[in-house]
Formats: sequence, structure tokens, C-alpha cells
Amino acid sequence: MNAPALMVLTWHEGGQPRQAPWRSEAGWPAPARVQMADDQIPADVAYRLASEGTALLWRGDFQNARQLLQALARRLDRPPRKPASAPASPAQAFYRHRQAQGRRARVLGMVVIEVDGDYGIRLRRAPDLHVACAEAWGPPHGEPCVVALRELLGLVGAHEWRKTGVEVPALGPPPGNRIHAHYGVFSPVRGEYLDLIAAATLPAGASLAWDIGTGTGVIAAVLARRGVAHVVATDLNPRALACARDNIQRLGLQGQIEVVEADLFPAGTAPLIVCNPPWLPGTPSSALEHAVYDPDSRMLRGFLGGLRERLAPRGEGWLVLSDLAEHLGLRTRDELRALFDAGGLVVRERLDVRPRHPKASDASDPFAAARSREITSLWRLGTA
Repeated sequence: MNAPALMVLTWHEGGQPRQAPWRSEAGWPAPARVQMADDQIPADVAYRLASEGTALLWRGDFQNARQLLQALARRLDRPPRKPASAPASPAQAFYRHRQAQGRRARVLGMVVIEVDGDYGIRLRRAPDLHVACAEAWGPPHGEPCVVALRELLGLVGAHEWRKTGVEVPALGPPPGNRIHAHYGVFSPVRGEYLDLIAAATLPAGASLAWDIGTGTGVIAAVLARRGVAHVVATDLNPRALACARDNIQRLGLQGQIEVVEADLFPAGTAPLIVCNPPWLPGTPSSALEHAVYDPDSRMLRGFLGGLRERLAPRGEGWLVLSDLAEHLGLRTRDELRALFDAGGLVVRERLDVRPRHPKASDASDPFAAARSREITSLWRLGTA
């Protein structure tokens, strides 16, 4: 996903009209109404204004802005006075949840901060975010912008994730097994699917493999560490391409892995083609959600529809996919198998693993029942 196009936010301050570029990773339009806000604004007033779509351009203490954001979140998370009717299906429950999360994000996104052209923030007790902003947005261009405080705090979290990295046991023992996710690129915090890739039997003669939609480059790295001589890792997202190259350099695998900008497949054929597409059909609402939600299952359909003609003789396509969508009523197993059939593919083997991440056993999660039944599979596909 490319960096968002900049729109313009306009407001009046000190009796004078002002404007600055509006930056939103989610692609939300610049708010039409803007009001100055500082430490004196009551949380209830801020909540009413934000709920009505009025942006609160913060001119007070930075840490107090964070506290206001927390106060708004508490109000949004209160149970409704009149409970909604029971959903007719798991899919309806899921869509309702997504709508509620979308509204929550929009209201919280109404607390906005002006960032200087050098990524400084002229507010009391404002942290130094120069490095975090540069990692996410690139070098400063000298022009101020306005951004939601919630998004700005997300840059801080992403910076810490990038600095610390995630240990991936499938890459071998530490210290050479950490993956560092860049801003907007999904971190491989769910390691069970990587264990499947590390354990599956490689096709005979698989000296070449493709990693389709590489993201951080972690799958390509696992394949290279398994001894695949040449791995081609593809992606369309500039941030993912930069992230994959960075991780491959860190791991010392640049002699084995080639990172290529491509829409799914590179040119030619390969004996092993691996794809870990977004697991849920749906519309992403942020940069990170592009790794979770696949609109109309486009990537899944594109991979399965084009795999047969890209496989070398007796080659295999490895599809890594959770069945959470099936438990949520978003896709059926029959629909998935129909995609296999339409692509002229047969299942040679399926390797399964249960998730180990915290949400899998979190009873308070709104979809705990579905998550408790989730299975992640590696489908070994060949040509019919």
C-alpha cells in the first residue's frame, strides 16, 4: 500500500484562516469542521464534538491529549443503553463488530495534532518523534501537516516493534532469528504458520521458490534457511519491499533471496510457490489491515487462479490459510475447494496447526467461540 495522498485541513485560529496537509493512513477525508482544543475542554464536550465529526486541533499539553483520548475510548466502550437485537448469523455479528470498530476509530481520530515540517511537535511535554515519523513517512519535506493523535501514537508503537523485532524460532536459534517489521507491514507475531512452512516436505528439486506477497520477508527467509538456493520474494507495497530487503540484509540472506516488485507472480515458473494471503474477506481500514483483510478474496483468487500455469512440472503451491473465515460465516470450505477446482489444482496434503496467540484463548474476545475452533493449514497443491 502506498503512502496516503495528502488532503488539506483548513481552520481558523487567532482570527486568521490557516491550512495544512491532512495525513491519514486509513484514507479518511480531512474533517470539514475543526475546533481548537486544550487542557480546559471537558471530556464530555470533546466526546460530543468528536462524535459529530468535529476535529479537535490540540493546543494544550501533549500528555493531556493522550489522557483525553483514553477518556473518549472509555465512553465509546460503555455498553449501549438499549442492547441491539441478536445477530442472525456469525457473519452479521462480525459485520456489526467491524462497523462498531470503524465508528470507534473515527471518533478517536478526531483528536488531531499539528506536526512541524521537520517532524517536531510544539506542544508541552511532547515526545521526540522525529525518528518514528521518518521511518513511517520518509524524510521530512519541510511542510507541516496535521494527523490524528491516535495515528501518531501508532507510529511510536511501530517504531518500538521495528527496533526490537520479533523472534521467529523457525529461522533457527537466536540471535539470528529476529524479524523487524516496518510501519504498515504486518509483524509475524503468529508463528504457528511459519512452523508449518519449516516442517513441510520440500518438493523434489526445489532449488527455486517464490514467496508471493512477502511482507516482512519472513517466509522467504525460512525457505532460504531450509536450503532453497534461490528465493524470489514479491510484493506491491513499497513499505513491504523495503522491509523485506532490510530483514534479508540483517539475516545475511541477500545472496539467496531476490526481492521483486510484482503483482503476485514474477516471470517464469517455479517448482515451489508459497502464498500466505490475508485470511479474512473484507475491506481493510488501515495499512496494517491489508495483511488481514482481502477485499472479495482478490489475492486468494488471484493466487489460486494463476498458480497452475506458473508451476514447473511436478511443482507444488503452498497455500497458508486459517479457517477463521469459515467459523465467522465469511467463506465456506466448499467455496475454497471450488477455487482449487477452478484453478485445476488438487490437494496433495494438508498440514494443520492450532493457533497459539493470546486471542485464541481469550474468553473476552467477541469472537472467542470462532477463535477456539480455528485451525491454520498449509495446503500442498499440485496440478490435476
